[in-house]
Amino acid sequence: MSLKTFLLFLFLMPALVAAQSANPYPFTLAQDSVYLRENYQKSEFMVPMRDGTKLFTQIYAPKDQTVKHPILINRTPYSCQPYGPDSFRQRVGPNPFMLREKYIVVYQDVRGRWASEGTFVVLTPHIDVKKSNADHDEASDTYDTIDWLLKNIPNHNGNVGQWGISYNGFFTSAGSISGHPALKASSPQAPIANYWRDDSFHYGAFQLSANFGFYAFFQERKQPIKQLSSSLFENHDPDGYHFYLNMGPTANSESSYFKGRNKYYYEHFEHPDYDDYWKKRTILPHLKGIKHAIMVVGGWYDAEDLYGTFNTYKAIEKQNPGIQNIFVVGPWRHGGWAGPSGQTLNDLDFGSATSPHYQETIEAKFFRYYLFDEANRRTANSVGLPEATLFETGTNRWRTFDTYPPKGIEQKKVYLQSSGKLAFTPSTTGAAFSEFLSDPAHPVPMASKINRGFWAEYMVDDQRFASARPDVLTFQTDTLTEDLTLAGPMMAHLIVSTTSTDADWMVKIIDVYPPYAPQNPQKKEIVFGDYQQLVRSEIMRGRYRNNVSKPEAFTPNTPTQVALELQDVLHTFKKGHRLMVQVQSSCFPLADRNPQTFVNIFTARESDYQKAMHRVYHGKQGDSYVEIGVLAK
Repeated sequence: MSLKTFLLFLFLMPALVAAQSANPYPFTLAQDSVYLRENYQKSEFMVPMRDGTKLFTQIYAPKDQTVKHPILINRTPYSCQPYGPDSFRQRVGPNPFMLREKYIVVYQDVRGRWASEGTFVVLTPHIDVKKSNADHDEASDTYDTIDWLLKNIPNHNGNVGQWGISYNGFFTSAGSISGHPALKASSPQAPIANYWRDDSFHYGAFQLSANFGFYAFFQERKQPIKQLSSSLFENHDPDGYHFYLNMGPTANSESSYFKGRNKYYYEHFEHPDYDDYWKKRTILPHLKGIKHAIMVVGGWYDAEDLYGTFNTYKAIEKQNPGIQNIFVVGPWRHGGWAGPSGQTLNDLDFGSATSPHYQETIEAKFFRYYLFDEANRRTANSVGLPEATLFETGTNRWRTFDTYPPKGIEQKKVYLQSSGKLAFTPSTTGAAFSEFLSDPAHPVPMASKINRGFWAEYMVDDQRFASARPDVLTFQTDTLTEDLTLAGPMMAHLIVSTTSTDADWMVKIIDVYPPYAPQNPQKKEIVFGDYQQLVRSEIMRGRYRNNVSKPEAFTPNTPTQVALELQDVLHTFKKGHRLMVQVQSSCFPLADRNPQTFVNIFTARESDYQKAMHRVYHGKQGDSYVEIGVLAK
């Protein structure tokens, strides 16, 4: 099951997610459920858009009529179940701390999904200049929804906010450029920003397991529905590596399973390059003219929309100077900040319940200030939250900054060298290259543990399983004599060659613990001595190394440059640890297998999948290095 599918159920049944661990909140879920029924009334409407299409909309309004309440909107393609005015969610709003603050909370099925009318379009392209009511997009649907609510829902205070995670985060980003004067605060959280870099592809490497699981469930529908559709097929193999390898070429995922029954999945096959289909679905260049407050939220270990998180913040910051644009990143997987704890992930313990801390002291404060406290907003310059609130992993502490990336970052290069060495100075001695044989029949697994094919915790997984493989190159520094804090974006610069005409390239940044690292008393079965914690990784389909829109074959045995953006970090490698870099050419089944021949991978046959020898050059023949930002103490 993909994490997107998990998030679908997160939106359908938030109570189940919250009940999975000890409850650190001031109230239990059962108490919240009783409170909601006693203090809120639910109503449902078909809200008309400017072109006449009606969108199914649920409203949970406080029964208290002595004060006026702000409106909070969540627009979703995942359904706003349960349906029916007498069927209540067990909790409404972004988090449980906000339930008793009594917002008017609105959930809406977006155009063409579930109980709404119209036709659903993947990441609806934004129309900057609308010439008639026939020109509609998610910004206009948000505007029309807000306008209808203000005119038809009693007892509101005229202030509107919106929030959404993942796909819902895209709708929040799109809604932020609606231009409605009542919209005072938006929080896109892990928002999809560019499908070709977020969920569908990573630099052209098709995210096979995530999309295969997601689109088996996320299907086209011919008319409005209120019942959950069954999956197109089921995967009963508990070992995703085994399942996807037996599937054969990527083309078989369509011909043997989807069989033309899901146009959304097949659109990937039609658009492997970054063409106009993807370009017009990229919201980033349209995030302009925003007048209200924004808070972008994400997790360092978001396996799906890490690109969207950082680039949404950066685009809004660059294109809307002067607005309040807040940035929050914690030690979370995709959507983890909406959960009940956020203290652990896979083998790691971050020392505190990070999710409730964020919900109570950041998220609730943000919306309370901009939607309730109008008098203070007129007299103060900010909400009192810093520009950036970031959790520093490695030291497990929250830090605040007045800019992002933080000030005081020194750009450095760490060089790959012979004999598996990694250093801050280039080497002029030793072997000219390191090489490995890449076999598509035996790709490097995405994780050390058995999983169904998409396991989000791979983002912090122990990499000792990969270090032991002959098709993974490993380079590491000497033992660090002082703490080393990496911050901001990173870029890998490789000089490579292959005996074939195509290859994927994956780079990992890893924190190697010392042999004497103590055990976690709560996880006694985990050996932390020499643990290799994944900090950041990224994969690129090599044919896109020069132009993401025009694939280019490798010339066999000819060194060429490959630059790979690794995304941002804030992580401290403690004194006594080591910094490690791994280079490999597969990460299966997170990414589909590259046949290593210059063919259309979506039509490639089994015979196209061939072994190839890959080289990474260093020393005399060229410097391969990773550019990092080191944050001063």
